[in-house]
Amino acid sequence: MSPTDLHMVVPAGGSGTRLWPLSRAANPKFLHALTGTDRSLLQATFDRLVPLCSAQRLLLVTGTAHATSVARQLPELPERNILVEPFARDSCAAIALAAAVIQRRSPGAVMASFAADHLITDVPAFHEVVGHAVDGAADGRLMTIGITPTRPETGYGYLRCSEPARPGVRQTVLEFREKPTAEVAAEYVASGSYLWNASMFLWRTDVFLAELAARRPDVHEPVTAIAAAWDSDRRETVLADLWPTVPKVAVEYAVMEPAAAQGKVATVPGDFGWHDIGDFETLGALLGRDVDGARVVDVSPDQAPVLVVDGDGVIAVPCAPRVIATLGVRDLIVVDTADAVLVCRRDRAQDIKKLTELLRDRGYAAHV
Repeated sequence: MSPTDLHMVVPAGGSGTRLWPLSRAANPKFLHALTGTDRSLLQATFDRLVPLCSAQRLLLVTGTAHATSVARQLPELPERNILVEPFARDSCAAIALAAAVIQRRSPGAVMASFAADHLITDVPAFHEVVGHAVDGAADGRLMTIGITPTRPETGYGYLRCSEPARPGVRQTVLEFREKPTAEVAAEYVASGSYLWNASMFLWRTDVFLAELAARRPDVHEPVTAIAAAWDSDRRETVLADLWPTVPKVAVEYAVMEPAAAQGKVATVPGDFGWHDIGDFETLGALLGRDVDGARVVDVSPDQAPVLVVDGDGVIAVPCAPRVIATLGVRDLIVVDTADAVLVCRRDRAQDIKKLTELLRDRGYAAHV
């Protein structure tokens, strides 16, 4: 697969509300070094995609609040390839804008979309799976890379496939399934015919935009008009006029789910050490070091010590120069930052985003 044959798109948005107060709207998780190295999640994503396409063919979609930080972290990325949204309109708008810009610059190109905040540990295996998916996209299919499940997971959506998954073998996606209950997730995994939906998409830009036009013209029309002006001096005017009219909708709902119902979506299973760094449970398991019964996640060079006495199952994330000390507690998450402290039972890790909603409702938006 030549670097000239493929364009990459990296949507870099959201504030990672389940990682609050480490991840904030102004400093979201993809800008943090949560990779076990000094590279941020965004930089690690860039590092594994550029060998497949070159920096000239990698586009990143982000918000105005993050554009400067993105440019600072990725100095190799051409400025014209940072697509800045005035405000978030969900994944369909972001991905469609990138597809439309690529279509203007390189008609009929194959593009692949990968989130900025995922961790992948086996990059050569990832590249191999992408190659199989690119072949399917070049043939005119709407492709997704489904992740081979390693456990019954209730935090992810699933892809129902036409047959049990086999490495490197393309197959039809029958439908997208929402996040299941634990019992249903166990049934999915046992069947062998379900993959995790990691929102990894590949298609020809002309094929995707045609599907979008047929299914959601209310997204297609303003986005393609914006793309037509993107590389001109009319960009800001057209963007300001039309972006507010673009509906908020996920690309799965807008295009992929209805297209799957018509047999137009295919998948290639992936097993390359994929992790969605979406909560403190995952962060502790992947990056924590053992300290007296706790998993301590090192995210700051000037962090203070963590002391755990008669404790078990504690996840501690010190982000400020204060000592974290626990005595006689178990199964807690403790996150200490300069202006906020979180103490949470581990079995409530998925509910942390409720705190950000409450803070916003009560007028403490600066802390979110």
